[in-house]
Amino acid sequence: QVQLTESGGGLVQAGGSLRLSCAASGRSLTMYSMGWFRQAPGKERDFLAAHNWSGNRTFYADSVKGRFTFSRDNADNTGYLLMNNLKPDDTAVYYCAATRVLTPNMYYTRRSAYNYWGQGTQVTVSS
Repeated sequence: QVQLTESGGGLVQAGGSLRLSCAASGRSLTMYSMGWFRQAPGKERDFLAAHNWSGNRTFYADSVKGRFTFSRDNADNTGYLLMNNLKPDDTAVYYCAATRVLTPNMYYTRRSAYNYWGQGTQVTVSS
């Protein structure tokens, strides 16, 4: 069983930056793809970024491409989401997720593909 814990959320002014962390426990994330999603009030949980296990492939949603960077440290079992040039529309609860994959290059953008989720961390961007 994998437990995921996000941290690093908070209140930031538009144009500012935050770095979210997703720490995994319970078992190693070897052969697990990781993803980041967010959910604004009254909206669905949207995909942001996904990373394959070996760390050489990352896919971003158009809404965050060029502003957000997803990295992972497999030695520490932790994923990071660096968010730059934040906008008020980025205000949401941010979730990390993980799912086991068959090959090191696989990753998923579909929410339904992920089996493990963190509890979420609130990010609020003021104008």
